[in-house]
Amino acid sequence: MNLSSSFCRIQSKEYFIINRIRQEEFKGNKDNISRTKCYQRFFLQNPEIAWSFLASMVSRNTGWNMSDLFGEIIPEILDEETRKRLFLTLERGNWLIFKDAYPQLLLYQYSKKLQRPMFHLLGHFFVSNFMQSEWRHFWENGDRKRLLYALIVNEQHVIQQSVVSHPFYKSKIFQSAFFAFHEFLHFNCIVFPTMNGELYGESVVQFKKVWKRIDLGKRLSSILFDEDLYPHFLYFAVNTEPTGSRLDYERYAYASRKRKSPFIRAVSPIIEHNERPVEDWSLKAPPKLGWMETPCLKKPAALTHWFYQKQDQLRLYFLLRKMLSKGS
Repeated sequence: MNLSSSFCRIQSKEYFIINRIRQEEFKGNKDNISRTKCYQRFFLQNPEIAWSFLASMVSRNTGWNMSDLFGEIIPEILDEETRKRLFLTLERGNWLIFKDAYPQLLLYQYSKKLQRPMFHLLGHFFVSNFMQSEWRHFWENGDRKRLLYALIVNEQHVIQQSVVSHPFYKSKIFQSAFFAFHEFLHFNCIVFPTMNGELYGESVVQFKKVWKRIDLGKRLSSILFDEDLYPHFLYFAVNTEPTGSRLDYERYAYASRKRKSPFIRAVSPIIEHNERPVEDWSLKAPPKLGWMETPCLKKPAALTHWFYQKQDQLRLYFLLRKMLSKGS
């Protein structure tokens, strides 16, 4: 799209909206904490858009994983260069998702305010044809679950080509022994905490496969919006300032627990990302049939004990490795 010529054909109010959204996206996409807060603030103002709460809670998890790289254990296991690459992989993926998704959310908000659909402007933000169609469908039909699933499908495809299948990240991260080890032993989990110390969530497995991540997103959404658990997750989110440190939730389980992962803004600089041309994934590989279907799900069960046991196993691995290195 030739933006300079297209601007001549749009109304001045639309020109203002486009520029305002670009400013808000740039400001909100500064780092993990700013993204988490933007997603959550949007959800509190627009609770019908469930994906924004899911995005905020997953963003919290990303922050915890990023701060782990500067914490007590991981720096003893991985060299600085590997940790830097892991950090940049997490940062890049979440930066790309926010850059794609947040303008969509804000355009929906403007549509509500103006009481007319503004989704014809999505092309100015290089949003896929798939999502342009889905936003129009939601405006006309109000199907909240379909929109939630559509956004999950879209954002996972957005990062598939640019991060997961990108030659650099693929060879340096996703084919590394550490990544395989971490995934095989289920050390990577997305958890939703409550203020009574309980954790709910899912292990992240077969991350490299886009449809596995989409299925994971659907299952996580079913946990997050479970009618019995949702009020507890929302209460945690509203009353717990995101810092990137796992102490965000560990303090509710262990009152005397010391902070073992740092506040992310204390250890991480602001990353300046290179913007590259964005291809519309849905033109080359439209979503497979059945993307709207709800997976078979069980009633969510707390994984608190299992999760902390996994953390202890990682610490044990670190201690054994340290002992073996001293003995050699």
